[in-house]
Amino acid sequence: MSQKPPRNRQELYERIQGSSKDEVVLEEMVRLGFWPARSGMPGDPADEIHRKAELEKQIRALTSEQARLGNLERLKKDLRKKRLAESKLKQKETKERRERERVARAEAWKARKAKEILFLGRGVSGGLNHRTLDVPRLERQGLPKLETPEALAQVLGLTVGQLRALCYARTVSTRTNYVRFALPKKTGGMRIISAPLPRLKAAQHWVLKNLLEKLPMHDAAHGFRPGRSIVSNARPHVGAAVVVNLDLKDFFPTVVYPRVKGFFVKLGYSEATATALALLCTEPDVEEVELDGQRYFVAQGGRRLPQGAPTSPALTNLLCQRLDRRLKGAAGKLGFTYTRYADDLTFSVARGGKGDVGKMLRLVRFVVRKEGFTPHPEKTRVLRRGGQQEVTGVVVNDKPGVDRDTLRRFRALLHQIEKSGPDGKKWNGSTDVIASAVGFANYVAMVDPAKGKIFQDKARALEQKYGRKTPLPPRPKVGAPAQPGTASTAPSTPAGGTSATGGTSATGGTSKPEDPKDPNEPPKKKWWKVF
Repeated sequence: MSQKPPRNRQELYERIQGSSKDEVVLEEMVRLGFWPARSGMPGDPADEIHRKAELEKQIRALTSEQARLGNLERLKKDLRKKRLAESKLKQKETKERRERERVARAEAWKARKAKEILFLGRGVSGGLNHRTLDVPRLERQGLPKLETPEALAQVLGLTVGQLRALCYARTVSTRTNYVRFALPKKTGGMRIISAPLPRLKAAQHWVLKNLLEKLPMHDAAHGFRPGRSIVSNARPHVGAAVVVNLDLKDFFPTVVYPRVKGFFVKLGYSEATATALALLCTEPDVEEVELDGQRYFVAQGGRRLPQGAPTSPALTNLLCQRLDRRLKGAAGKLGFTYTRYADDLTFSVARGGKGDVGKMLRLVRFVVRKEGFTPHPEKTRVLRRGGQQEVTGVVVNDKPGVDRDTLRRFRALLHQIEKSGPDGKKWNGSTDVIASAVGFANYVAMVDPAKGKIFQDKARALEQKYGRKTPLPPRPKVGAPAQPGTASTAPSTPAGGTSATGGTSATGGTSKPEDPKDPNEPPKKKWWKVF
């Protein structure tokens, strides 16, 4: 096909430069009809012209390449430019590929996190991939089969994300699952109470009802058990020749996270489920700090049983079974009777019996330390028949009772209220004297029903006449302030009742009362259910 005629000189020069003058002339002659396109005859000048043009074009290309290769610096520069361009292209492709992979991983991780619990904080997440149950052991104990933390979330009525938020172990956080406040101790100082917020409290109650309360406890344990009380704890020691009381120091905080997790693993749960259960039931000591107007909660040390969680009393009773067995066996060999109410250990020798108190104390302290607890160095009492003998606040010299001085003061209080009304009067530091009087009367009725019935009748008559004050006075708090709708107060201790750990109250009365036997009296909540 012939070329189009050049429109101007520039196009003509470009055609000649691209081939040769002879070839352009030939093409124009063919186009104008002065020469045939292809004659087919040997020695056709057109073939020679075309061949010559091709050769000249190749020669020019070779000459240009020779010139280029002859200039080493320019060759290096061209190579660098080529490699740089290739490198930039490769980097761009790699960056785009990695970004695609990152987005895909993030989406996959997000989807997996919504369905699984894969990480719960540093130092506690190592066993989350171990998800094998000991089904026969769980069936023997009648416990629910929870193979994974996700199954636990389902029975708790929580999403996986909500369970993760309750369990996550953070060193520093802007939020907390507990409300912390302080209660004064009878012996001085303050006791820190950690009350769980509603969602965590509900989860802990489920664990308590469906797991912990289904397990047998040692018969020597009387604290925080249905059908047991300070009276049942004191009754085996009535009329004893010698009563010995010991306290364990920092009872709940001594039980740390690894011990709680090991307990759930021993029940037959997988390590993953045991991790989630142990994290639900433990909490580190927390210090509240403020930085640039933002409040932070900083963990101080490892996780342990919080004093105020519904699960803590039952867990300590279950974890102390071996301690109770060893102490009961040692006490029996030495002629002593043994009972335990929370952190209060009581030993007694029956009248006429023989027992080496010094040897028994040495053995008890040895066993207590071997079981991971610490005897309180300032709370050991040896009470003999010549004086008043008490067990968890109950007088046990001849029968369970309340000490005479306290009853005398209480009788005088009721008389003064009858005479001049409740204004300006207190009972054991409480400004709501009517409520305190009713509570203490119920306590006396629990310890000594015959004597307590008289006090109950008088206290209830005063209650009907004067009523009770509301609300209760605020308590000193530490840590996070109470939030609306959350549990923010400690359990009320009746006048003369016990504190949260089952010891004597800070107001100077006797140990914690339980419900009187009067059928008309509504049942009272256990102290941990008040949270």
